[in-house]
Amino acid sequence: MDDHLHQLSQRLGEKLLQRNWRIATAESCTGGGVAAAITAIPGSSAWFEYGIVSYANAAKEKLLGVSSETLAREGAVSEAVVIEMARGVLALSGADIAVAISGVAGPSGGSPEKPVGTVWFAWATATGEIKTELKWFDGDRVEVQRLAVVWALEGGVILV
Repeated sequence: MDDHLHQLSQRLGEKLLQRNWRIATAESCTGGGVAAAITAIPGSSAWFEYGIVSYANAAKEKLLGVSSETLAREGAVSEAVVIEMARGVLALSGADIAVAISGVAGPSGGSPEKPVGTVWFAWATATGEIKTELKWFDGDRVEVQRLAVVWALEGGVILV
């Protein structure tokens, strides 16, 4: 793991510990990258509940309770889906905060409306607060995934 990811994960953990909070992740295009960055930090078991990689739509539905209607209407890479993913992982985990990510990492799979590099994020708290953000990242698949992991961690640091 690179130094920047390590520093972000460590800072997130420190902030979560100060609040006595635990985090859970619901990841699609990042394939568990946020959870991997978090668990690379010694002692993260004190503040990391768990992560779900819900890459397929069926996993989003079955594991996180994302509605098939939302997926059909909005598509997997949408604000509505990441909100449902974040709420779903919060409900499953009992964590205090969650981050959900769904995007198009490439090199294929993009469309004119959702080109490669399009990534939706949702951060949700157990108290009902939700923050969403849409980002477009440049680069190849690995770079889009890395930048999405960085953004997810940075957003968590800000929200906590």
